[in-house]
Amino acid sequence: LIAQIATGLFLAMHYTADTSLAFSSIAHICRDVNNGWLLRNLHANGASFFFICIYFHIGRGLYYGSYLYKETWNIGVMSLFLVMATAFVGYVLPWGQMSFWGATVITNLLSAAPYIGSDLVR
Repeated sequence: LIAQIATGLFLAMHYTADTSLAFSSIAHICRDVNNGWLLRNLHANGASFFFICIYFHIGRGLYYGSYLYKETWNIGVMSLFLVMATAFVGYVLPWGQMSFWGATVITNLLSAAPYIGSDLVR
């Protein structure tokens, strides 16, 4: 997690949030910043590794029956949702127009929930 925060801060120093410049700022990071390509790859692959660790942690909790401790388990589930929401924002922000695609995908996923899906997207 520390590596994610560190690489994210270094990437944010060169990122431009304007939708017309977002893609070119990512290209600038990869091409013009010293080891920018490495920072970007460490940040992307570090996120995947972080989620793998979270899934192993959940699997261990299932194996040892930690779900029986309802309050603790529910805090973990809420933490997982918070981490996933943060990762979604981090994925969607740098790409400008890609945010519309990402929002469409998440909206479609939410609307697929039985009984409450249509209410979630209204």
